[in-house]
Amino acid sequence: MAVTQELIIEPTGGRQADACVILMHGLGADGHDFEPLIPALGLPDSLAVRFVLPHAPQLPVTINGGMVMPAWYDILEMNLGRRVDVEQLRASAQRIHALIDDQIDSGIDSRRVVIAGFSQGGAVAYETALSYPRPLAGLLALSTYFATADSIELASANRQLPIEVHHGTADPVVPESLGREGAERAEALGYPVTYRTYEMGHSLCPEQASDIASWLVARLG
Repeated sequence: MAVTQELIIEPTGGRQADACVILMHGLGADGHDFEPLIPALGLPDSLAVRFVLPHAPQLPVTINGGMVMPAWYDILEMNLGRRVDVEQLRASAQRIHALIDDQIDSGIDSRRVVIAGFSQGGAVAYETALSYPRPLAGLLALSTYFATADSIELASANRQLPIEVHHGTADPVVPESLGREGAERAEALGYPVTYRTYEMGHSLCPEQASDIASWLVARLG
């Protein structure tokens, strides 16, 4: 799986980053997809957050007729079961583990690293955060699903990881029922989960951006 260089956005005002948010995009997009979200969050400069926006590799995607596109893993069936290539998903999670390690090596405490993802990237975020062997600050799952809830190897260091799950009530791509099911599965595994819905499709909205900002301040402030 070819790896492309990440988009990295440093804190404003020339401050040295002491926290990090790693945010994975959805199928067919790239790291630039969520670049406009960062100024829209309006985070205080004092938070000194570095945003790392990785780009998924180019992969053939079965549900799109084998077309090659940016994808964290292959989606084998587009149904409520969302059958995916678990080996590829876990390879992507391992890649994000390496990015977390890079942040730690740069001087950021693992407990000040948030893992986030939208849609397909959110499934990678679940796998990444819950299997990472050092304690993290939180997991933000946006318009996504928990692809490996029945088979993930849970790391003891993150058994109390706060999970924030957002979903649109009119999402035509990832039905809201999948987002709710993922949140309920995480809760059943013992994680503290907050689940929020918004009147939107497969996207983000201003109200949600405000909630994301408040949650990040609570986790990293």
